[in-house]
Amino acid sequence: MTSPNANQKRFGLTGVSGYIAPRHLKAIKDTGNVLTVALDPFDSVGIIDSYFPEAEFFTQPEIFERYLYDARRQGQDVNYVGICSPNHLHDSHIRIALRAGADALCEKPIVLNPEDITALKEVEEETGRRVWTILQLRAHAALEKVKAELNPSSGDKYDVDLSYMTSRGTWYLRSWKGRTEESGGLATNIGVHFFDMLAWLFGDIEHVEVHQRSETVCAGYLELERARVRWFLSIDPSYLPDEQKARGQRTYRSITIDGQEVEFSEGFTDLHTEVYRRTLAGQGFSLDDTYQAIATVAKIRSQPIVTALPDTRHRFLRN
Repeated sequence: MTSPNANQKRFGLTGVSGYIAPRHLKAIKDTGNVLTVALDPFDSVGIIDSYFPEAEFFTQPEIFERYLYDARRQGQDVNYVGICSPNHLHDSHIRIALRAGADALCEKPIVLNPEDITALKEVEEETGRRVWTILQLRAHAALEKVKAELNPSSGDKYDVDLSYMTSRGTWYLRSWKGRTEESGGLATNIGVHFFDMLAWLFGDIEHVEVHQRSETVCAGYLELERARVRWFLSIDPSYLPDEQKARGQRTYRSITIDGQEVEFSEGFTDLHTEVYRRTLAGQGFSLDDTYQAIATVAKIRSQPIVTALPDTRHRFLRN
């Protein structure tokens, strides 16, 4: 077993071969800590050597879990388990971490349904450990500035447009991300952190409408305590604005508040590291913090599709 120095925290990591795992590996290293063990059924994980070449690696969760228990008995407890596995596995991997005496630091969506959050809070109480999640937009400097400038005492509601398009190839729908029972669908997989951001900025989500829902497009309308939001999400490159296409860009991200564009296209590089720092300081994002977003995407997944009214219809929505 890897032996960190006295000031380092020991980390485990599940889903280490996945798209988001390098940000977690970098965050563990940048915060001065050490990865001692990783899990993934896919064994092409040479990236570990670039960060923590002495880390143990397993392809079976049972052996990974046994390692956590053995480490604890030997006085080398794994302090945190970062969770980057497919969405439908988050709940079980969180439970493995808590019951082995570690806190869990889980990618979003932390779970697929709000009742799962309630159940995990019971496991927190049983084990005395905590569940944290990655809500990196709350750590974005530009969005923190927006939040500071909003006037919560105003009786008027802000008028908000949210647009997010990120092109994906055919692999996306043929992977677990394209299976709703595993990913939660488009709004859950790529939209959940935007819905969290909206609730963080504008208060409780009071009303949810879905105007379009398919494998590649999801759109609708939200009413929050202090905002009315038309939202649009897509992985279909045909929806990209012509300006982005002309530049060869495959992603378009836009939020306007009362007609004013919020610029936050930069500053994403080190957000995971910032969330890790806050979590290690006991100031991370909890199960309660993420509840609103999880409840919202669960509604979006299951609610009937309704016809958009002129003032609730997003400008990118096609007939």
